[in-house]
Amino acid sequence: MGSWWRTAGRPSPLSAEVSRERLAASVAELARRPKHAGTAEELESLRWVEQELQSYGYATELLRHDAYISLPAAARVEADGEPVSCITHSFSRPTPPEGIEGRFPVVDGLAMPGTLIPGATVQIHVSPHEHLHEMCISPVWGSPDDIGVERLPAATVVTVPASAGDRVRAASRVRVFAEVDTGWRPTPILIAERAEPDEPFVLFSGHHDAWYIGAMDNGGANATMLEVARVCALRRSEWRRGLRLAFWSGHSQGRYSSSAWYSDHHWEELEARAVAHVNVDSTGGRGNVLVDEATASAELRALAREAIAAEAGQQFRGLRMLRAGDQSFWGIGVPSIFGNMGQQPPEERIAFGTGWWWHTPDDTLDKIDPDVLVRDTRIYLHVVSRLLTERVPPLDFAETGRDLVRVLEERDGAVALARCVERARALVERADRFAVTQHVDATRAAECLRRVSRAVVPIDYTTGDRFGHDPALGQPALPSLDDPGRLADPRFAGTRLVRAANRVAVSLREAVAAFDEYAAT
Repeated sequence: MGSWWRTAGRPSPLSAEVSRERLAASVAELARRPKHAGTAEELESLRWVEQELQSYGYATELLRHDAYISLPAAARVEADGEPVSCITHSFSRPTPPEGIEGRFPVVDGLAMPGTLIPGATVQIHVSPHEHLHEMCISPVWGSPDDIGVERLPAATVVTVPASAGDRVRAASRVRVFAEVDTGWRPTPILIAERAEPDEPFVLFSGHHDAWYIGAMDNGGANATMLEVARVCALRRSEWRRGLRLAFWSGHSQGRYSSSAWYSDHHWEELEARAVAHVNVDSTGGRGNVLVDEATASAELRALAREAIAAEAGQQFRGLRMLRAGDQSFWGIGVPSIFGNMGQQPPEERIAFGTGWWWHTPDDTLDKIDPDVLVRDTRIYLHVVSRLLTERVPPLDFAETGRDLVRVLEERDGAVALARCVERARALVERADRFAVTQHVDATRAAECLRRVSRAVVPIDYTTGDRFGHDPALGQPALPSLDDPGRLADPRFAGTRLVRAANRVAVSLREAVAAFDEYAAT
């Protein structure tokens, strides 16, 4: 496939192959049944996806693993004896059958892990409107281990509509009832692949489990995955690396349990072979007219900018990846691009920028806009096809290095970071030189980028343990060097920051060395 369409800012030649009819048929099938994690309906739906992928020529494998899943059930709030509409949440603590009565903290906004109040036995959230959004409140990424289980929420958490907020706050007597089914249960992962043994591959993933039928979240995304897989397979002879698709369970009710499990159990294979992780969530949503606020890691920002301009005519803003959405591969060092795609106009958006039906029973087939779904699918096709067909993967670590220089200069002071800044600038210089090199041996060039990825991505997106998973809480760039100033005596933080600076400096040294060794041979 030639490069004229990229330099001209034109859509991919494959865009015309995207079938509106196939996308519509796929979404309709995916919206036939609810898909809560570990249920028979989820597995039945996934088997249909498997058959579709097999018909496109992909080898498939349906994995099963135990995951710690939490399914919220009935909930009730009584304010001075009067019932109030409410829901409880995944990983909320259930109450005794008689409920719990008391004066409880009332919190405005969605129930999120970062909003949990230490010591509270019950907390009541007030939705920003009348719709009640299902949420997972666990801060533990993936199924907890014997240490993480102690970090699971200790409170019963419910949400009431906006119209009930003042009534609950003013009530002299509040009683809360909540049923939540939490425990280990078998959950599926569908893997589909076209790749030679030991060949590097692009990981293209999205969750299959959902709240209720989840037509947009994540039926639209699963339809996008199927169509991208089908169209890319039409040009299999032009691929320079393989494609692996993963359909996760446990995203919605297990805090990314399947992608975390897959990362843990395929760590060395992913470390050796995964070129990039393309994640897809909630494509095709009605009214999601904006795609300029999609996310990408810095080294894939140029590719995101190119795809969004070419396929949607919008200017990508270059937003950083969020600590969310099955991004379970940063510790391994795999660059990532995209998550939630479309956004509503600012005056209409709610949580995560999408429609009011997100995480509610109203996420039904009528919430899919066929034109938006085609547009989003073309953006993903553009990115995946580029990653598959370029002689050298389109990873720009000069962009990453410039980000790191800026952040390091901002953080310098609490601990000396001059050594880190110098090496980040060296990374920019080496990556810029690499970008204009005529790569005679594309395999060696790709291996150089793999080494750089494994050194740089973990420091940019994790706090330190490449084999673990940080909590599902917001993080800044270079999170191990973050200094929130929690303690009065700065020497406590200083001890940690010195160690973090060593980690960053050594990782940058390894990245620079990878470029130098490539240039010297």
